Amino acid sequence: MKESSKKKPTLVQALIPIIFMILALAIGYGHFKFRTEPLLILSAFVAGTIALKLGYTWKEMQEAIIEKITSALPATLILWSVGFLIGAWMFSGTVPMIIYYGVQIVNPKFLLVTAFIITAVVSTVTGTSWGSAGTIGVALMGIAGGLGVSLPATAGAIVAGAYFGDKISPLSDTTNLAPIAAGSELYEHIKHMLYTTIPATIVSLIVYFIVGLGASGNVNTPEKVEVMLNQLDAMFNWNILLILPVFLIITGSVRKWPTIPTMLGTSLFSVFLGVFVQGFTFKDGFTSLVKGFDVTMTGFEGEAIWEVTRLINRGGVVSVTGTTVLIFCAMGFAGIVSRSGMLDMVLQAIMKKVKSTAGVILSTIASCFTVAFITGSSYLSILIPGELFKDVFVQKNLHPKNLSRTLEDSGTVLVPLVPWSAAGAYMASTLGVPTLEYLPWAVLNYMGIVFAIILALTGIGIAPLDPNKRNTNN
Repeated sequence: MKESSKKKPTLVQALIPIIFMILALAIGYGHFKFRTEPLLILSAFVAGTIALKLGYTWKEMQEAIIEKITSALPATLILWSVGFLIGAWMFSGTVPMIIYYGVQIVNPKFLLVTAFIITAVVSTVTGTSWGSAGTIGVALMGIAGGLGVSLPATAGAIVAGAYFGDKISPLSDTTNLAPIAAGSELYEHIKHMLYTTIPATIVSLIVYFIVGLGASGNVNTPEKVEVMLNQLDAMFNWNILLILPVFLIITGSVRKWPTIPTMLGTSLFSVFLGVFVQGFTFKDGFTSLVKGFDVTMTGFEGEAIWEVTRLINRGGVVSVTGTTVLIFCAMGFAGIVSRSGMLDMVLQAIMKKVKSTAGVILSTIASCFTVAFITGSSYLSILIPGELFKDVFVQKNLHPKNLSRTLEDSGTVLVPLVPWSAAGAYMASTLGVPTLEYLPWAVLNYMGIVFAIILALTGIGIAPLDPNKRNTNN
């Protein structure tokens, strides 16, 4: 069909699929807890119906969808590599060793500081905030209860530390999703995140240090924590060599080695460590890469407690397929509204109202807030505003890494503070503290947003778009 036969969408037509998607997610996901993926597909059908009326054929829409999915494939490959790596690190004993020794260095007076640092390290190493809170976080809550330290404060420090890693780890799904949505690169995105993450971390540590000065007592390790440590000690052989995979990933990040080969190579190296240090089999090692590690692979005699199985039974490329499907569904909707000109129409309306750099960034923050509160999904609070503002940042001569940083500052870390979100419900049930009670103590989660606003208003840490890359981003 010729371009001349296609109609330009009106603002009302452009807004219909977006408003429908917001309502579908708010009611379907937010109230009825329906799966997000079918709701996105349904929204894509609405967008497709309007596109048909504008003169676009299904073939053209399909090409647009394929184009969007293709643009997301590099980061999708990274997600799969993350699944391989986590499964391999469980198999080698690298993650269990970090948790085993991390629990034992807790000091009563610095429990909040320690809780933040340990969960930050574990979440950075593993790339999972939920895994960090569900393993080391549970142990720290038990110790806090035994010491009489404030449970809401401890839970807040754990959530903040857990999302430090979720926000900045190259193994985190959201850290990989943000560059996908914004059109930036993974490691330049992580480096740019430091402008807001480091100040937010410093403020967090100061708060936890001051509050922790009033704590006193001796560490009387709860029985359940002792059992967890004993079982981990019985399952794995601790060896300094197990820290090498972490060293390889950090070195690769600093020296900017190719992400996927580094992750896959480290995964295979970790499997060899599991075989030669732990005495496990190659068959189980390869199974861990695909389906994830399982406690039965250790040969442990007896029944492992829930805290241990929660730690051990994870990883594998299969564990990240859900995120992959969500990306594809979101890109289906994005492809149609982009090709049909509906997204451009909405962006033009926004651009008429937003004139300054600060206005663009603040509008992005507001959009992330809206999606996060409506859907309770960190993925959607990154993907939807990212697609909406991607071209706006380029038009304003702003580097895409400014957008990816803003998406993480106001999307990823906000969701666990929303009581009705999956993350908020998980943290509350896992740590035994209601979301609104730990919210004030999750300092990093909201201070990152505060510093993002400060940077937007002052222009500090705002990177301009490289003229040589402008054409490639359009």
